[in-house]
Amino acid sequence: MSNLQYLANYPEDLKIQVRQLISEGRLGEMLGKKYPARHDIRTDKALYDYVLEVKSRFMRSTEPLSKVVFDTTLQTIKNALGIHTTVSRVQGGKLKSKREIRVASLFKTAPPEFLHMIVVHELAHLKEREHNKAFYQLCLHMEPDYHQLEFDLRLYLTQMELSVFNI
Repeated sequence: MSNLQYLANYPEDLKIQVRQLISEGRLGEMLGKKYPARHDIRTDKALYDYVLEVKSRFMRSTEPLSKVVFDTTLQTIKNALGIHTTVSRVQGGKLKSKREIRVASLFKTAPPEFLHMIVVHELAHLKEREHNKAFYQLCLHMEPDYHQLEFDLRLYLTQMELSVFNI
């Protein structure tokens, strides 16, 4: 519990507050009050439609996506929360690329705000490969509360991990 791997790069004073919430058994309660709803996007088709809707609202001029799926093989520690890939192939003398977004399947039952944050993050990678200033500005353009949602999502993952290990 003291490790707080999802919060590794956050200031120590924040980690102390999180440890306090955990020791008092209030982290899950706090998250439940702040994010009581769960989204209803359960299928890959519904996820694809949702991502395209967000993309069309903010990033119309980017390359089209060929695939958007929930991925059961993604591990949140290794691959974070989702991944984006580009597959390039030569077809008849032309180089064609296909873009894909994969979201960890554990987010099928997450609050809608967290799914939205992950989608925004992966869509931002269509324009900005690196996690640089331009990347985060694009994330904030699509989701003004991006940084708070990312922090709260890390708290959510911490709570999920605690629930699994305390059963």
